Amino acid sequence: MRGFLVGCALWMGTVSAVTAMAATPGDGKEASADKGGARAEQEKPLLPPTKTVVTSHRAKIAGKEIAYRATAGTLPVLNDNGETDAEIFYTAYTVEPPASAKRRPLLFVFNGGPGAASVWLHLGAIGPRRVVMLPDGNMPAPPFTMADNDQSWLDFADLVFVDPVGTGYSRAVKPDGTKKYAAVRADIESLAQFVRFYMTRNQRWGSPVFLVGESYGTFRCAGLSERLVEHGLALNGMILISTVLNMQTISFDNGNDLPYELYLPSYTATAWYHGKLAPDLQKDLDATLAAAEEWAGGEYLSVLNKGDRLTPEERRRAVETMARFTGLSPAFIDNRNLRIDQRIFATELLRDRSRIVGIMDSRLTADNVVPAAPHGFDPTITTIRPPFTSMINKYLGEELSYQTDIEYFSLGGGIPHWDWEAKNSYADTSDNLANTMAKNPYMKVMTASGYFDLATPHMATSYTMSHLGLTPDLKKNITMKHYRSGHMMYLELNALEQLKKDAADFVGKALK
Repeated sequence: MRGFLVGCALWMGTVSAVTAMAATPGDGKEASADKGGARAEQEKPLLPPTKTVVTSHRAKIAGKEIAYRATAGTLPVLNDNGETDAEIFYTAYTVEPPASAKRRPLLFVFNGGPGAASVWLHLGAIGPRRVVMLPDGNMPAPPFTMADNDQSWLDFADLVFVDPVGTGYSRAVKPDGTKKYAAVRADIESLAQFVRFYMTRNQRWGSPVFLVGESYGTFRCAGLSERLVEHGLALNGMILISTVLNMQTISFDNGNDLPYELYLPSYTATAWYHGKLAPDLQKDLDATLAAAEEWAGGEYLSVLNKGDRLTPEERRRAVETMARFTGLSPAFIDNRNLRIDQRIFATELLRDRSRIVGIMDSRLTADNVVPAAPHGFDPTITTIRPPFTSMINKYLGEELSYQTDIEYFSLGGGIPHWDWEAKNSYADTSDNLANTMAKNPYMKVMTASGYFDLATPHMATSYTMSHLGLTPDLKKNITMKHYRSGHMMYLELNALEQLKKDAADFVGKALK
């Protein structure tokens, strides 16, 4: 099946491609000349001595100066014998409330990948400091800088940014131990243990608790929510950013036509942004998207289901309508049998301009220097990787005083092949979410989707949330938000501000 590596979901591709990018811990070390030396090297722990660094800071958030405490450190992952098997690195921010105030909400924040650290939500949207990007989300010229995040969520909740094993500074004790955690269930179980340890050691069992996830982080949070409630921790809510719970919705496989339907409106939004639609469709994005969604979920779905049973007239009409909604030529669509995956679309849409569009944010473009290649690179990654990687290293080492020589894995590099644990099917945690909502009817859920996201499209989120099988009362616990931005909608300043407002409103209402 197809997987995706996201820093926020940052890269779409096959699982084998993810494996090619990710280096197993210990790679690059010189082998010992004798077998005994090789064994000693393999048994040498990867982890430096455990430490926690606490520093005090002030930042201007929502127009007010807020004093807060930052904690950078690790918590252990214990095996069945009670021994430390790995350590999970985290960065936490807490604000001391007035003596008369209620306990502040506690948000555990995860990014995705699998293989992405929490740096993206940490320094892009939610934390008290933010990487400075251009107003439209593009990369500025280096060297890069940081500033107080006026849209940080720290003014209404305490925050814990968590790096799963194999990301950030989180490591297994033994060099070959990371592969154990590069799997759906082990990842969730280790993070459930982390949440329990953090709440116990910081005396937060009386606090309202929320999970926040992005991309694969939403898949992770859905599974984690049921794991936690089964161990007695009922969440107040979850915020799912750029959601994917059912991998079938984004996997362009033979025999799986579902993604073609669910991606089409995102193609429409992208074509609209780049001025590739007919004049009548360029006038109003909302109206155009509504029409595209209706056609995708109706006539286009029927066309896909008919397959070779389509009559010549039905095929001609479908090709013309699809061309109208995507900005692609009828001949190209016909030659692709009315099925266009997102990488083909990203390469083809602006071919006449010698440009490719981004997968994570299709507003971003880059020169297409290899026009004959079937797939190009993702301009979104080239925009975000340098500034965020540079600034997380500078920030943790200089501002938070957490010193270590190990590499901070921001996006890939720290995990081996990921085990999806889905034989002859697609990995799916939507059932976990539905079960959790049934077991804990107080839990609220908010989704946030970008119209220009070609990694986890907004219609796929709508499809998944409408197929949970919930009762009418439980359906009321779901809030869905959309933004004129990409996968990392917070890179764009207007969307960043709206996301903060929506999150604050959601948390406030969930606690009433």
